[in-house]
Amino acid sequence: LAEPGEFSKRAFLNDKLDLAQAESIADLIDASSETAAKSAMRSLQGEFSKQVHALTDALIELRMLVEATLDFPEEEIDFLQRADAFGKLNAIQTRLDEVLKTARQGALLREGLQIVLIGQPNVGKSSLLNRLAGEEVAIVTAIPGTTRDTIRQHIELEGIPLHIIDTAGLRETQDEVERIGIARTWEAIEKANLALLLIDAAKGVVAPDLEILEKIPRNLPVLKVFNKIDLSGDEARQAEANGETEIYLSAKNGHGMAFLHDHILRIAGWQPGGEGVFMARERHVRALSAAQERLIAASERQGQLEFFAEELRLAQNTLSSITGEFNADDLLGEIFSRFCIGK
Repeated sequence: LAEPGEFSKRAFLNDKLDLAQAESIADLIDASSETAAKSAMRSLQGEFSKQVHALTDALIELRMLVEATLDFPEEEIDFLQRADAFGKLNAIQTRLDEVLKTARQGALLREGLQIVLIGQPNVGKSSLLNRLAGEEVAIVTAIPGTTRDTIRQHIELEGIPLHIIDTAGLRETQDEVERIGIARTWEAIEKANLALLLIDAAKGVVAPDLEILEKIPRNLPVLKVFNKIDLSGDEARQAEANGETEIYLSAKNGHGMAFLHDHILRIAGWQPGGEGVFMARERHVRALSAAQERLIAASERQGQLEFFAEELRLAQNTLSSITGEFNADDLLGEIFSRFCIGK
């Protein structure tokens, strides 16, 4: 019986595919949208790998200049200046920034965004979930505390997978079942990428809302969504208050949802018109970010050529780990073990 990822691993070991291309096979199979599938196909065809190879080739060329200078120290300053070594470094950094930006888009297509709907009871969290989903997936009543457990729904926005979590209303309660639901709400908040804090537009921000905000982790982006404008008489809009964006909408009739969609995409970092986006993984983004840090360190040590050369070497190795030219066996085992049987 074939092991998970066995055929892709064989193709990689026999130089038919590099590691990024092999990973894109699994990403193509798992793609949850047409946009994600097209991006995975671009990676499979080598678009991502081509850009990584261009960066590593440029680093190798720069390293050759620096190593030659170290071997012939009497030529040091003139040789590097004539070859415009530091100008080449700046060009590599600029190109790397562009690849990293595109990789983050690709990772977003693969990983998606965890969005948790929070707020007091009866502010319209379940209504907003239904509106986002385009169907009735949560029970909606006028009775506070109707939602007692987390409800998860997966939707797509511009091809990006959004994992929406409706939660129990946050309040003090003696009801044991509701308390368990509230505890699960806080667990969902800990794992989220974005929290939508729903507020009754007719009441505005009140003390319980401030208490919720105070308890939310500082590193979690929070978007205030003023719901029920169909009752409050407010206009659907995006507003700015104290340097923060606020959305006014009605989950009941859908007015203002376009403002919410646009702002979610902005928070996610999605750039419209991503026709050339290739699929990337969090592993790739981390490697590109690490290489970026190495190049920044190199630019700060231009007067210490031994350290400068070492930072360039480390940046090259980090980039090569993306395509598998520089890897550890345990990394390969981990990657291919997550494939389907055989694939």
